Amino acid sequence: MPQHHPNMPVCRDCDGFPVVAITTGGRNRDGSRTTLRTACRACKGTGRMVRRAALALAGR
Repeated sequence: MPQHHPNMPVCRDCDGFPVVAITTGGRNRDGSRTTLRTACRACKGTGRMVRRAALALAGR
């Protein structure tokens, strides 16, 4: 388990595990599995979410 810094929230979509390897079912010539590495789209592979400033609507 990775240790998370308390001030940086963990990504809700990947839960702090931003890059995964997915097997395609095939094998390479050396016998190893063919895999695809995929990064989380929400955090772009960092595992952390940046807090966004809240938009304040002011009006009459």
